[in-house]
Amino acid sequence: MNILHYVTKKQEISPKLKKLKSLCDAESGDVDSTDSKASENGIEEADILKSKECPASVCCRTVYNKEELEKRLSPAQFRVTQQLGTEKPFSGKYVKWKEEGVFNCIVCGKPLFSSETKFDSGSGWPAFYDVISKGHVLLKEENVGGLQRMEVKCRECKSHLGHVFDDGPKPTGIRFCVNSCSLDFRKHTTV
Repeated sequence: MNILHYVTKKQEISPKLKKLKSLCDAESGDVDSTDSKASENGIEEADILKSKECPASVCCRTVYNKEELEKRLSPAQFRVTQQLGTEKPFSGKYVKWKEEGVFNCIVCGKPLFSSETKFDSGSGWPAFYDVISKGHVLLKEENVGGLQRMEVKCRECKSHLGHVFDDGPKPTGIRFCVNSCSLDFRKHTTV
């Protein structure tokens, strides 16, 4: 892991990550995010969550009631996926995971990452050099305390997964650094 991600006061989002973001947006067919479409139509995300229905003019996604999620998810899963939390390094279930299968979003079940793209980054969190489909994730630029990074969310339910960096291995050079508790693993089965 590149320590510069943590110590640099002002770090720009790299062109490689900006390009990845545009590819993810293009593959999903949703170049504008749901939030910006809703805002343009005078609809607040909180109103969508209360109504549990998406207006026809807004690109729909799966919406979950926060109280229901709090009951269904563990406290750690809720904190990470709904409150932008982060697991402690090396504490997650999938850091050293070696089984073959698919890692799905813990909230909505959307397939996100394959075990084929998982690698040991030494960062303390599960790392993947690619996603199953770029249209399954939403990348969002964030600026916290002068540190700019790219957040990774599930495009279907908008749950926080982790962050993406441009220091991964070939063939992509990308590292999706994901919290274990935002994932649900499904083993490959043969018939």
